Amino acid sequence: MVYNAAEIMALNAGTQLGPYEILAPIGAGGMGEVYRARDTRLDRTVAIKVLPEHLSSQADLRDRFEREARAISAINHPNICVLHDIGKQDGFDYLVMEYLEGETLAKRLEKGALPIEQVFKYSIEIADALDRAHRQGITHRDLKPGNIMITSSGAKLLDFGLAKFRRPEKQNSSVSTLPTQASQLTVHGMILGTVQYMSPEQLEGGEADPRSDLFAFGAVLYEMLSGRKAFEGKSQASLIAAIMHVDPPAVSVMKPLTPPPLDRVVRKCLAKNPDERWQSARDLVDELRWISDPSQSAVSSAVSAAPAPASAARTPRWPLAVALIFVVSTAVLLALILMHREPRTFGMIRMELRPPEKNSFRGGLAAPQFAVSSDGRMLAFSATENGKVLIWVRAFDSAASQPFPATEGGQFPFWSPDGRYVGFFADGKLKKIEVSGGLPLTLCNTSLSADGASWSKDGVIVFSPATSNSGILRVSESGGDAVEVTKVNPETEVGHVWPQFLPDGRHFIYLSIGKAAERSAIYLGSLDGEAPRRLIQTTFRAAYASGYLLFMRETVLMAQPFDAKRLALSGEPVRVADQVATNIGAGHAAFAVSESGMLAYRINSSGGVQQQLVWIDSQGKSTVLVPESAQYRTHDLSADGKRLVMHRHDAASNKGDLWILELDRNQTTRLTFDGNHNFAPIWSPDGSRVVYASTRKGNTSDLYLKQANGAAGEELLVESPDSKHPDDWSKDGRYILYESSTAARTSDLFVLPTFGDKKPIPFANTPFNERKGRFSPDGKWIAYTSDESGADQVYIQPFPPNGGKWQISTKGGFEPRWRSDGKELYYINSTVDPKIIGIGIKWTSIPEPGPQQELVSLSVASYGVDDANQYIASADGQKFLAIRDINDVPGAGTIMVLINWLANLKQ
Repeated sequence: MVYNAAEIMALNAGTQLGPYEILAPIGAGGMGEVYRARDTRLDRTVAIKVLPEHLSSQADLRDRFEREARAISAINHPNICVLHDIGKQDGFDYLVMEYLEGETLAKRLEKGALPIEQVFKYSIEIADALDRAHRQGITHRDLKPGNIMITSSGAKLLDFGLAKFRRPEKQNSSVSTLPTQASQLTVHGMILGTVQYMSPEQLEGGEADPRSDLFAFGAVLYEMLSGRKAFEGKSQASLIAAIMHVDPPAVSVMKPLTPPPLDRVVRKCLAKNPDERWQSARDLVDELRWISDPSQSAVSSAVSAAPAPASAARTPRWPLAVALIFVVSTAVLLALILMHREPRTFGMIRMELRPPEKNSFRGGLAAPQFAVSSDGRMLAFSATENGKVLIWVRAFDSAASQPFPATEGGQFPFWSPDGRYVGFFADGKLKKIEVSGGLPLTLCNTSLSADGASWSKDGVIVFSPATSNSGILRVSESGGDAVEVTKVNPETEVGHVWPQFLPDGRHFIYLSIGKAAERSAIYLGSLDGEAPRRLIQTTFRAAYASGYLLFMRETVLMAQPFDAKRLALSGEPVRVADQVATNIGAGHAAFAVSESGMLAYRINSSGGVQQQLVWIDSQGKSTVLVPESAQYRTHDLSADGKRLVMHRHDAASNKGDLWILELDRNQTTRLTFDGNHNFAPIWSPDGSRVVYASTRKGNTSDLYLKQANGAAGEELLVESPDSKHPDDWSKDGRYILYESSTAARTSDLFVLPTFGDKKPIPFANTPFNERKGRFSPDGKWIAYTSDESGADQVYIQPFPPNGGKWQISTKGGFEPRWRSDGKELYYINSTVDPKIIGIGIKWTSIPEPGPQQELVSLSVASYGVDDANQYIASADGQKFLAIRDINDVPGAGTIMVLINWLANLKQ
C-alpha cells in the first residue's frame, strides 16, 4: 500500500508526544513519518519517527518498527544513529533518535562520484558500524545509500527496520543490551529489501547473514567510487538477472585513477557465492585501512593483484617480516650489481592517443586543449560526448578515458602541481575539479574563454582572459578576486597570453601578442612586480620543462637550454618535433609537456591533405566541379551560379590567396597577390565585388573589398585589434554580416552598412560565441550559431533585432544556410561525423521549425580549418557544393605522445 505524504503528515508544529514538542516534518513514506522535535526536558533537538495508528494496525509494519527500536538500542557505535527513547501516545508509536544534519549518501551521489579521501573515510566508518552490528547478532539487510546519512562528523548508518537477529558472537554483553527473540519477520522465499543492493541469496529468498550486508556494502562502495550503480536494468527482472549473473565493470575502467587494491575489495564484496566474499566486516575494515594508509600507497599501487594482508587476528606477522627482509636484501644486492654495470639508456618512445570512441577532441587542430600532468602519468583534455564538450582525463597506462560530470563547455585544461586537480574554463568562469571525483568548484569569474593558465607550487594560478588589451591575472587556488600582474602597452601589444610558471613559483613566461607580427615575443614575468624581460621572438606560445624552453619556428617545435635559476637562455635551439599544429591569430601551438619527459602534440595535418570541390546530391552522388586538387578552405558561389570564388591555402607559408573560377569556361583567375593570409570570400549580390578577410596588417584579420574583375586596389572596410571575417552579404546589397573575435576566439556578429557612415553595428554581442551568420532571402532574419546552451546550436533572430530569438537545432548545429525561398534551412550537425541537416521552416507570425532530415555527409578531416563558408546550397536545395578530401594524413585525429623526448636531444 502506498500512502500520500500529505495524508499521513498528521502532526502539526506544537503537538506534544510525551516530553517532545513537534517542530517540523522531515519526511514521510510507507513506514511512517519523521519529524524534527525538541526534547523539552534536555532542551535538545531530536528526530522522531512516528508510526500512525492506521499503520500500526498492520502487523508486519508494527513488527518492523519494534524491530528497529530493538536493533538500534542493542548497538552503541559512533556511526550508527543513536536511539534516545521509545513511546506510544494517542495511537502513535514513536522512536526518538538523534537529529542528524546533512544529506543522505543517495542525495550526494546525484552529483557524481566522491573524492577518494571521502570514499575511504565513509566506507571505513560504514564497514566499522556493520562490524559492530554483526558482532551484536544483527544483520541490517537493507544497506543502501538512502540509509546512510553524511554529516559533518562522518557517515551514520540508519534504518534497521529490516534487521535480522541471531545469537551474538560474544556473550559478555550486558543482558539489557541484547535483543530479545523476535517473531519471524519473513517466511522462506520472501524478498525483503531494496533490489538494487540485494545479494543473490536474498533475491532467491534464502537466508541473509552478515555476508549479505557485505554484498550490499560492495554495491555502495562501487557507487561512491564510480558515480554509477553496480547493477542496472530496464526492468526489475533484468536488474535481478544482472545481480545474479553479471559482474559489473571494474571501477578502474571508468575511473583510471582508482587505487588498484580497491578493485579487489569491491570484486570480493560482490562475489555471487557468499563463501567467496569477505567473511567478516572486521576483515573488510582492516583491508580498507591498510589501503588508505599513505605509507602503503606505493605498495598498494604496485601489487594490485597480490593478496592483501590479513588482519592480525587471522594471520601471524612474522612471514611478512621475513618476506620484507628478503625483498630489501635482494634490492641491495641488485643495486650493488648495477653499480658495476654500464648504465642502460632508453631511447624515445612514440605513441598515438585517439579521441574517445565516437567522440572528438575539442577545438581546431592548433588549439592546445590538452595538458600533461607534472608526473607524466595523465592527460587532461577537452572533447565532445554526445554533442557536449566535457573535460576528460586519461591515464597513459590505461586504455580508457574518463569524462568529468558537470564540466560542460570546459576548455583549455591545466594541472595542479600535485596532479590532484584539473583547472579549466567554462561558462565565463575559472574552475577546478578533483581528479578522484566530485563536482567542479568556481575560483573566479573571467571571460567566456581564456588563453592558458598555470598553477604554481605555492597555490597561485595565473591565467589570461579572452579580452583584448588584457594582461596576465592571478588568483588563489582556493578562489577569490583575480588581480592583474602584467600590463599591456596598447600602442604596441594586443594582449598577454599563455602564461606558465617556472620552478621557483614566482616567475612565469608568457606570450606578448604584438600589433605587428615581429613584435610578438615570449617574455619573463614575475609575481613580485619586476619589469618584464623579453626572451625570444615568436608568434606562438612557449613552455618550460626539464631545463629547456620549448617554442615554435613555424610548424617546428624547438627546444633551447634555459637556466631556471639564472632565468637565462643558453646554447642553440634543437629540433624536437615537426608539423606541430599552430594558429598564428591567438598564438596557439598544440603541444603540452611535463617535467617527467612526456611530450604531447597535435599534427598539422593540413600540410598533406589535398581536396577537390564537388557537388553532392541528395542521393550522396558526387560530381567534381573543380578537378584540380589543392588545399581549398573557404569558397562562395555568385548569385547567378556562374562564378566561384575560393581560398586556396599554401601549407608551407601558412597563407593563402583568392581565386575566381568561371564555371562555363572552366577558367581560373587569381584575385589577390599580396602573399598574406586572404580567406573567407563573399560575393556582392550583383557579382561585381568580393569582400574577404586578410592578415596583411598583422596577426589579426581585417575586412577588405575588391572588384571581381581585379580593377583598382583593395578598399579597407573594417580595421580593429580583433580578428574578423565576413559571413554573408544581404540580397539588397545594403549590409555585410561579419564575425569579430578576440585572441581567445570569443566571437560576436556585427553588421556593416554599405551606405551612410558605414560604421559597424552589433547584432549578437554577448559573453557567448555567435558565429556563421546568414541573412534570410528576404533580409528580415539572420540564422547563426551560438554556444549559449553549452553546445553549438542554430538560432534564428529578426533583423534588425527586436528581442525575439528561436532555437532551430536540438542536437547540435552550426553554419546555417537558407534555401532560396526561405522555407528550408540547412546546417551541419557535428565535426565528428558531419552531415548536412535540412529542416523546413513554416512562417506564421514566428518561424516554426519542422522535423529535421539528414541530407548528405561531408568530409571529416577538411571541415573546420577556417571554420566558415565550408559548403554552399543550390537554390533549390537539391545539391551542395562542398570540399572532399582526396587523401588523408595519418594522425589527423590523434594526439602524438613522445615518451622520454629528451633522449633525442642527447644523441
